[in-house]
Amino acid sequence: MKFIRPFLCALILGSASVFNAAHAQQLKPQKFTYAAKPEAAGFSALRLARVDAMLKKYTHNGTMPNAVTFIAKNGKIVHFKSYGYSNIESKTLVNNNSIFRIASQTKAITSVALMMLYEEGKFLLDDPVSSYIPEFKNPQVIVAINDKDSTASTRPAKREITVRDLLSHTSGIPYGNKMYAKAKIPGVNSLENETIGSVVKRLAKLPISHDPGEAYTYGLNTDVLGYLVEVLSGMPLDKYFKTKIFDPLGMADTYFYLPPNKKSRLVNLYGKDSLNAPLVFSTNIANQTYPYSGAKVYFSGGAGLVGPIEDYAKFCQMLLNGGTFNGNQILGRKTIELMTCNQIGEKEVWDTGNKFGLGFEITTEKGNAKQMGNTGVYGWGGMYATDYKIDPKENLIFLIYTNANPFPNPDINKRYRGLVYQALK
Repeated sequence: MKFIRPFLCALILGSASVFNAAHAQQLKPQKFTYAAKPEAAGFSALRLARVDAMLKKYTHNGTMPNAVTFIAKNGKIVHFKSYGYSNIESKTLVNNNSIFRIASQTKAITSVALMMLYEEGKFLLDDPVSSYIPEFKNPQVIVAINDKDSTASTRPAKREITVRDLLSHTSGIPYGNKMYAKAKIPGVNSLENETIGSVVKRLAKLPISHDPGEAYTYGLNTDVLGYLVEVLSGMPLDKYFKTKIFDPLGMADTYFYLPPNKKSRLVNLYGKDSLNAPLVFSTNIANQTYPYSGAKVYFSGGAGLVGPIEDYAKFCQMLLNGGTFNGNQILGRKTIELMTCNQIGEKEVWDTGNKFGLGFEITTEKGNAKQMGNTGVYGWGGMYATDYKIDPKENLIFLIYTNANPFPNPDINKRYRGLVYQALK
C-alpha cells in the first residue's frame, strides 16, 4: 500500500492550521501577569467560582488528593489556585509551587526539542529513523505472539518507520506487550542503571504492531524521539532540555530528577482502585520514587519529567505565542503550524473524533461536538492525572494537575474543561 502523507488540516480542522493569521496579530505576552479581575481578561468571577466549588469538594471528600489550576487568557492569569494535600497523612497542604509528576506531558517538550533540530536542518520528517538509529533498519510486523514463550511470528513491514510516524504515533510501536516485558522495556520510568539509548536500541529490534502509518497506536514513540534528540544534538536529553528550553523559558523547577533541595516540594503519589474506593499511598515504588531515587540516568522523553504547573504554563504560552516567551524564541511560528496540523489522515485518536499532529492531540469539529471548547484546541495529559490545553481562538491556556494512579475518574479533566469554558464572557 502506497504511503500518502496525511496533511488534511484544511479539510478537517477548517483552516490551514490551528495557528492562524488572526492569532498572529494578537498580543504575545512574554511574562505572565495577573488580571486585575477576571472580567478584565474576559472571564466571569462568579462563574469561575464553580471551579473552586468542584475542586474543594473533590479534595475534601477524597475523590482526588489535591489539585492545582492555572488559567491564563492573553497572558493574564485569571485562576491559579491549589487545593488539598501534597501529603494526606501529615496534612501537608499542596501549594502553587508544588512539584508534580507530569508523565506524558513530557512528550510535547520532547517533540518541540526535536522540531528545534528540524529547524536547523538536521533531518526531514519523512526520513527513515534508521538513518539515525541503525537498529531500526528493516522492521518486522507481528503476525502472532506465542503466549507460552512470548515469541512472535512476523513478516517484513511494508516500509520503514519515519520520524513523522514517531511524532504522530503511527509507527506501530505500542506501550507494551509480552515481548516488551520479556525484553525489559520500561514503560514510563526506570530506577535501573540504563540509558534511554540502550533501551531504544533493544526496542528497535522488536517487531511492531502494524505497518508504519496504517494506524494510530499510542506508545513509546516519543521515548525513541528523545534518544533521536540526543543523537542529532550530541547532548544528553536532560542537558538539551535545560539549555535549549527550560532556561530560556524560565522553567526553573522542571527536571527528570529533582535536586535534593527540591525533593520536599514533590507531592506524594496516591491511588484508588475504583471511584468509590479510598485514596491510598501508592506502593508502586518506581512511580512513587523515580524523581529522586534509583540510578537517575534514564531520561524518558515520553514520560520522565516532573515540575510545577506554572513552569509548564510558560511552555504552553510559548506555543500559543507562536514560539516565543520570556524574550526568547524557541520555535518559528510556521513550525507550530506544522505541529498542530493533522498528521494521521482519516484515523482518529481512539474514540474522541480528534486528530493528532506532531506531538499534540488536535480537537476537530467532530471532537468539539462531544465537549465544550473550540475546534483547533490542542494539548495532551499525563498518566498521573495532569492535563493541559491550548486554545488559539480564545488566546487561552488552561492546566490542571493532581497526582494519582490508578485514578478511575478521567472525567475530572473533562469537568474542569467545561468549567473553564462556561466562565468565558
